[in-house]
Amino acid sequence: MLAWLRFHLWHTTRQRFLTTVVTLAVLGSLTGYAVNRATTPEDRSCAPGVERPQGSTECVGVNGDGHDFGVPTLTEVAGLIRDENRALKPGEYATVALLLPLTSTDSGMRVKVLHEVQGAFARQYRANHESNSETPKIRLVLANTGKGNAHWRTTVDRLKAMTGGPDRLRAVSGVATSSTEIRQAMAALTGAGIAVVGTTITADDITNGPGAGNNRYPGLARVSPTNGDEAKALAHFGKVEASKALLVQDTRTGDHYTDTLKAAFAGSLKGAPYEPQLFTSPADPTEEGTTANTFRQITHLICDTRAETVFFAGRHTQLRQFINALGARGCAERAFTVLTGDEGSYLGADRKLNRAALKAKLTVRYASLAHPDAWRPAPGRPVPGTGGSTAAYETFLADIAKASEEPVALADGQAIVAYDAMATAVHAIRQATPQGAQYPEPADVVTQWPQVKGSLRVEGASGWICLDNFGNPFNKAVPIVQLALDGTQRFVEIAWPEGNPPSKDCLPPRRG
Repeated sequence: MLAWLRFHLWHTTRQRFLTTVVTLAVLGSLTGYAVNRATTPEDRSCAPGVERPQGSTECVGVNGDGHDFGVPTLTEVAGLIRDENRALKPGEYATVALLLPLTSTDSGMRVKVLHEVQGAFARQYRANHESNSETPKIRLVLANTGKGNAHWRTTVDRLKAMTGGPDRLRAVSGVATSSTEIRQAMAALTGAGIAVVGTTITADDITNGPGAGNNRYPGLARVSPTNGDEAKALAHFGKVEASKALLVQDTRTGDHYTDTLKAAFAGSLKGAPYEPQLFTSPADPTEEGTTANTFRQITHLICDTRAETVFFAGRHTQLRQFINALGARGCAERAFTVLTGDEGSYLGADRKLNRAALKAKLTVRYASLAHPDAWRPAPGRPVPGTGGSTAAYETFLADIAKASEEPVALADGQAIVAYDAMATAVHAIRQATPQGAQYPEPADVVTQWPQVKGSLRVEGASGWICLDNFGNPFNKAVPIVQLALDGTQRFVEIAWPEGNPPSKDCLPPRRG
């Protein structure tokens, strides 16, 4: 009886006490954790200068320390950029940012981004190691605007804060898509007095020009021809008979690439007997949508015409759908040629393209921004005497080999154009640097573009870069490329917006 009382009075009471203490301790700990979570901001950083915006899992921002933004294909070249940047001494460099949608989920854009980063790094390396010790040296950083450039404002705000020390940002390159977001980003950057060099922006309305109100992007230069120049080059090349041509165009507005391309094509088809065939792409043109159904119907209507040439004004996803549909057309006995802008460069890597369509008397050609065979002589195809050179392209080949252990793919022209844009940015930075100074002021870089011509032109791997007074390339070489049966992008010949190569002095004429 005594043992029973001792157990229930002592052990049970002690256990209850201990249980109560432990429970209160656990509750206190959980309460503290909850309060701490509620009062401490969530750590959304990915790397120095990079973080995940609220509501997004993308790493957005600016970094030159090897961060690959969660994109494994960029890991190698991001590491090369890190190593090159770490070798620079404080105070001896100026920074160039490469602004791109690095975390895009579109497969074609992922390939484009990789090649542009590789091309930019190759030119950074030349600037720092193969330019007779010219100064300042160049630091390269990657600037991610996110999928669809949705987070451009966050990244642009970061870039605007980098013009002072220790970054000394002096130019932004990349800006590679003719979209509304990129247009806004360029307006913000140039409005802040930062020089911008576009790589593959081709929309005619993302330019500066003569007349009041047409200097919307002060300090913008481009190394690629406009859609209008591409269309003129295609017209000179193809000598298309308007009475046997037809335009297929996207009705979605606000896409500056498509809007200006269809206007340029329409200008080349004055007098054509047929009204344009229309389709409407999704708000995000990289999505499949239902346009494949529309193209199946359009091919029936094309068979009803006398057309032999079809001009296509739209993005690459819809272009691929259209080619697939045209390959399965009912009038298979008739031959057709499809002509389009530089979005055709995506087709070579597009696994959803039905390559059998190209066997059905269908020829697909596009105006490329660059091609690895454009400045290589071949039997029956001599290199033009002006407008570019084999030597400049061979220099690029030596440099791009340093951008990856594996050979860099060049057929889409993206690495070549990015290399040339970086070369143009470096040229402006060094030309703007006063004698005896370590680096230029931002305001002096943005005024350099009117002097990039004549003997001061940039000897680009894609051809001469001779800018007019508004930063636009004059009579830039336009390689015409054909999509071959095996998916390779076969160079046909160089076409010129002005009909012929530029003169040796490469001085743009006065425009009305």
